[in-house]
Amino acid sequence: ILQSFISLPLILPPSVLGFYLLVTFSANSFLGQVLKEYFNLSLVFSFEGLVFASLIFSLPFMVNPLQSAFSSINSNLLDASYSLGKSKIYTLFRVILPNSKAGIFSACAMSFAHTVGEFGVVMMIGGHKQGETLVASIAIYDELEILNYSLAHQYAFILFMFSFLVLFSLYFVNKKMSFQ
Repeated sequence: ILQSFISLPLILPPSVLGFYLLVTFSANSFLGQVLKEYFNLSLVFSFEGLVFASLIFSLPFMVNPLQSAFSSINSNLLDASYSLGKSKIYTLFRVILPNSKAGIFSACAMSFAHTVGEFGVVMMIGGHKQGETLVASIAIYDELEILNYSLAHQYAFILFMFSFLVLFSLYFVNKKMSFQ
């Protein structure tokens, strides 16, 4: 069940996820009231809400590569560490994490790149506040609405090149790590 919830943002339309996050954290909801009263925190139409929604939206892009990286570690390495009397913490930092570098890097890069171009969740939970929650994908949309194709093209090209460079770096680093 947990895996299904974690993977849900992969198939759920972003606007649906954004809508339910908006409803869940609105000032009228129980959770929204608790966050406001006890933590003075509002996740609706705020930068904090945008970050939280982006984390939820990109969760499968983080969890799935990490799960794959951790499960591909040879169990003999773990057994050897434990048989030498090493603690779980030592084994985590000296065996598991070093042998999962490529997966950790992939997870971070894919999550970040996936979030940068997001529109639906950002529009719903961020609320399109100039200077606070306006992101590049929404700026492209705004420029298209006022028929400023030149600026929309510039923004889109920057996002395109950024995405390409992230993926290129990801493949380059993963290839380099696989030879070590």
